[in-house]
Amino acid sequence: MLYAGTLLSLTVLGLPFLVVGLLGARGLGAVHRRLVGRLLGECVEEPAPLPRPAGAIARGRTVLADPVAWRALLYLVLRLPLGLLGAASAVVLPLGCGWLVGFPLWVRLLQPGPRPAGLPDVAAVLLGLLLLACVPPAVRMLSRVNRWLARLLLGPARVQRRVRELESARASLLAESTDRLRRLERDLHDGTQARLVALAITLSLAEDALAPATAPDLGRLRTLLDRARGQTDDTITELRRLTRGIHPAALDGGLHEALPGLTATSSVPVAVRLDLTGRPDPAIERAVYFCAAELLTNVAKHSGASAAALTVTAADGRVRLVVRDDGRGGAAVGTGPGGAAGTGHRGAGTGTGTGTGLAGLAERLAAVDGVLTVDSPPGGPTVVTAELPVTL
Repeated sequence: MLYAGTLLSLTVLGLPFLVVGLLGARGLGAVHRRLVGRLLGECVEEPAPLPRPAGAIARGRTVLADPVAWRALLYLVLRLPLGLLGAASAVVLPLGCGWLVGFPLWVRLLQPGPRPAGLPDVAAVLLGLLLLACVPPAVRMLSRVNRWLARLLLGPARVQRRVRELESARASLLAESTDRLRRLERDLHDGTQARLVALAITLSLAEDALAPATAPDLGRLRTLLDRARGQTDDTITELRRLTRGIHPAALDGGLHEALPGLTATSSVPVAVRLDLTGRPDPAIERAVYFCAAELLTNVAKHSGASAAALTVTAADGRVRLVVRDDGRGGAAVGTGPGGAAGTGHRGAGTGTGTGTGLAGLAERLAAVDGVLTVDSPPGGPTVVTAELPVTL
């Protein structure tokens, strides 16, 4: 179909052939993707479905511009010689090995009469056994090439994969922001508002103690004022706690001032090394700060470490945050046991869920084009690395 479409491409008649050929290539690509997953154990992500606009001309234009179909076509073209080599390795080569190993017998069956065993018989048997030993490595190598081609050409394109990642990160951030706003509203309603109501009641009682009809009760008034002062301090503390998660005041001076103050509050001794030239974007600074805060909290809560180190460097347009501890290790994204990568400080030991643990941390970093990697063998040490762009 593609050959006919190419020959007729100078006329309008060739376009339907090209459309049908590309649709067939896309369908065969889906078949090969399932085969590679079931037979070779290579899970290839399914690309986005083909859009279906209204009108035959619009649909044909969509098919002709579909990168998934063209990449599946390229896979099928490259898969043809690879399949022939695979058939030769899996069928022809073993048959040739059987013929060589049985060469002494075939010769004696075809040539009647006694025939002494000679060097050709021994050489044929040895060559057959040698070729037979080469069959598994050859099949394994061709399977590896097939898996590589499937990963490269049958999955979504890099741009499509990036769009999916950004959509997932955006959904996670929206869910996390909604949850954070709800918690803030609940805390303001149940905590701060209740404290302000109690303060208003206390001030009202103090006003009654100053009523002009009677002499002021100085002892009661002093008690009420002390209570009002304490309620005011508690309210201010509550408001500071609520606003700390929105924008830390320490970030006003940049990461050079914020991170040393953050590590000073950790219950585990933390060595700090900063090598930053200039200031990243405000969103990147907040991401680095909150990432460091969560990792250090996990070091203190879950790692069993006696010491940790925090390093922040900037080079080649990327900010690199590394948190290392000498804890028990065994942590991974989405699992949560062990070291600094264990669970999020709001998690329950699973490391999963929106905004909790390493899984949530990785999602939040992906929203600003960041990448989180974990190296935590059993027994430690645990090293968590976050890389982000300097500017968005």
